[in-house]
Amino acid sequence: MEDEDQQKTIDLIKELVHRLLSQNPKTPNPNPNPNPNPPDFDNSLRYAIRILSSKLAPSIAPDAAAVAESIKRRLATQGKSSQALSFADLYNKFASKTGPGSVNNKWAVLYLLKIISEDRKTARTGPGAALLLPNLGLGEPELSNGSRVPHGSKRGDKGWENGVLLVSKDPENLREIAFREFVNLVREENEVSEEVLVRDVLYACQGIDGKYVKFVANVDGYALLDTVNVPRATRIMIRKLCELGWLFRKVKEYISQSLDRFPTQDVGTVGQAFCAALQDELSEYYKLLAVLEAQSMNPIPMVSETASSPNYLSLRRLSVWFAEPMVKMRLMAVLVEKCKVLRGGAMAGAIHLHAQHGDPLVHEFMRSLLQRVCSPLFEMVRSWVLEGELEDIFSEFFIVSQPVKAESLWREGYRLHAGMLPSFISQSLAQRILRTGKSINFLRVCCDDRGWADTATEAAAAAGTTTRRGNLGYGETDALETLVDEAAKRIDKHLLDVIYTRYKFKEHCLAIKRYLLLGQGDFVQYLMDIVGPELSEPANTISSFQLAGLLESAIRSSNAQYDDPDILDRLRVKMMPHGSGDRGWDVFSLEYDARVPLDTVFTEAVMARYLRIFNFLWKLRRVEHALIGAWKTMKPNCVTSNSFTKLHGPVKLQLLSTLRRCQVLWDEMNHFVTNLQYYIMFEVLEVSWSNFSNELEAARDLDDLLAAHEKYLHSIVEKSLLGERSQPLYKSLFVLFDLILRFRSHADRLYEGIHELQSRTVTSSKSSHGRTQARRQKTDKSSESGLWVDDGRKALTQRAGEFLQNMGHELDALAKEFASLLEGFLSQLPVQQHIDLKFLLFRLDFTEFYSRSRPST
Repeated sequence: MEDEDQQKTIDLIKELVHRLLSQNPKTPNPNPNPNPNPPDFDNSLRYAIRILSSKLAPSIAPDAAAVAESIKRRLATQGKSSQALSFADLYNKFASKTGPGSVNNKWAVLYLLKIISEDRKTARTGPGAALLLPNLGLGEPELSNGSRVPHGSKRGDKGWENGVLLVSKDPENLREIAFREFVNLVREENEVSEEVLVRDVLYACQGIDGKYVKFVANVDGYALLDTVNVPRATRIMIRKLCELGWLFRKVKEYISQSLDRFPTQDVGTVGQAFCAALQDELSEYYKLLAVLEAQSMNPIPMVSETASSPNYLSLRRLSVWFAEPMVKMRLMAVLVEKCKVLRGGAMAGAIHLHAQHGDPLVHEFMRSLLQRVCSPLFEMVRSWVLEGELEDIFSEFFIVSQPVKAESLWREGYRLHAGMLPSFISQSLAQRILRTGKSINFLRVCCDDRGWADTATEAAAAAGTTTRRGNLGYGETDALETLVDEAAKRIDKHLLDVIYTRYKFKEHCLAIKRYLLLGQGDFVQYLMDIVGPELSEPANTISSFQLAGLLESAIRSSNAQYDDPDILDRLRVKMMPHGSGDRGWDVFSLEYDARVPLDTVFTEAVMARYLRIFNFLWKLRRVEHALIGAWKTMKPNCVTSNSFTKLHGPVKLQLLSTLRRCQVLWDEMNHFVTNLQYYIMFEVLEVSWSNFSNELEAARDLDDLLAAHEKYLHSIVEKSLLGERSQPLYKSLFVLFDLILRFRSHADRLYEGIHELQSRTVTSSKSSHGRTQARRQKTDKSSESGLWVDDGRKALTQRAGEFLQNMGHELDALAKEFASLLEGFLSQLPVQQHIDLKFLLFRLDFTEFYSRSRPST
């Protein structure tokens, strides 16, 4: 029956070739009864059989219109416009014909015609140029003379024509014999069938040893047993496929170990979410393996067989199925290896680094994984910025807390843990997150305020995060920043309102400036006047309670009495630690009680710096007070010094010279102290306060406020010669202060001596006048009385001369020492780092008196 079908096909091809040759205008046939087999009939028949028996798959998509357009364009480019139009008309008729008897696969017919045309054109350019692979299904075509093409003809034999070998059906059935030999060869080379190997590979990909594919510890992977006889290519393919099982084993082991450690060890919520995401991916992987196992039950057909079911599974098909799972499993294995010792934000950051990938499959897989992993982390952020709650049991959040006192809550209570900060959250955003939660806790703990809750609710509504989860998650960086910005803006504003309004921060800063920095002039002057006698005593004999009473008297006697009672109640006397030789001036100080929450700004360290500034200013005011006291002593005596008319001329000149030296030295010291005090009170304190007030107005949060106050305090310290770099200058200044205080004691001794001389001179004059009256009344020896008076005046004059001479020498020594110390002090000012200290030099040496008087100039 098969031979009859074959012969029928050959007859139809012969008839088709004959008709085509008869209609070919290039083959003239003048005979009205043409030969049914023209000379080129045999070649054309062979060509037709070769074309129809080929099995070449087309390389283009099946599109009849596109093929027709290609043929028409080709005819047009060859200058055959009329033929192109004829073809277009014929194609329209051909394409529009439908129904019974019409050609269904029109595209195949057009493509065949196009290939035949191209093949004929190529065949004309050279023999064998368009050789096509033959199909063995048509058998040997019978030529016009009844002969057949012999089987197995070689090049140059009779069966070759134009380089084309015509092959017919093998009457000895050699094809089937070859297939059987191939099957026997495969069975000899493969001791185990491919179906068994496929099932073993599927077992290995689930972490289970198969019959022939097992886990080998020394190679750390699954491999086919060496005793199994299979081709090397098959063994290599099995090893590559079993890599998926090795990767699966690592991922599964990590999940099992994490579940075993939880909750006794720090796996953390992020680690749990990571394991859950991996487990979900493995569940999808299990589903794929179940499908593949079902397909592995179908037999694998041989090459000569037709598959009974198309859903069979071979090793090569398995490699195609494993392409996508291999990428995912390899990525999961890399992640578990990276995250073995990580947790929390560090784990999320490490996973995020692998998400920066150009492969869409990898990118989408990592995005889905990170959304699961980062969910606990973003919930911590939401809870922190809206509620101030730090729910971090396993220490995996990038903000950590530690127990501290209320005054240290803001500075030390919370900090960023850089190791737990994921890379997809920037440092600036992390700082804003930290500050927002700190503000809530500061309001709740230190300020005893509950208004932040309404503010946080408004911030959540403005950011669109009204639910507990909201729209926060991995990839939603804009939503996270919006939430943090809205919460920070509102909560920081509320915090500053509480600090400024409820706790009167600005008023307390002004009070410290007025009292600790001695800005309240009448209060400072009155305080020095009333505590001066007490502070001149040894420090261990002074009562703190008595000084507190004097402080209260100074407040009530000055404009300080009109200040807020809460502010005045915070001002107290403090006696610093002292030794046995210290005076009250050395240990007296004022302190300001900054309570919660103001102690966040005015910490112990800050108040210690204020105390240092107070001691400096107090010493400066004491020196000023001493010079004023000396002036009060000197001014009336300059007028009454003319009463020493009975002193000898040299003594009187010596007295006037000593008084002049004292006055000149006082003027020099007063010039130095006055300009220094002006510089401190105006150039330093007032300018710094003005800048501080402006920065307070511009502050947006508590950190800005703290920074402004720190800058204000640092400016005062540096400009007042109290900085670390100004220590030599500071010591020189205090030596000058001590010298001025010594001058005050010398001036007091000078004028006390002058008062004593003045009083003795007056007494001597009165005694001399009384004795003169008695001498006139008596007639006895009067010469002896006159000699006694002369001797008394002489002794008084001698004592006055010695006293004035000693005081003159001491004043000269003080003046010389003061000039030397002042020159050393002024010489250090130009080399100071702070620019304002150069303005101090300008004020002290405005007329360049000291510069011109130096030997170097």
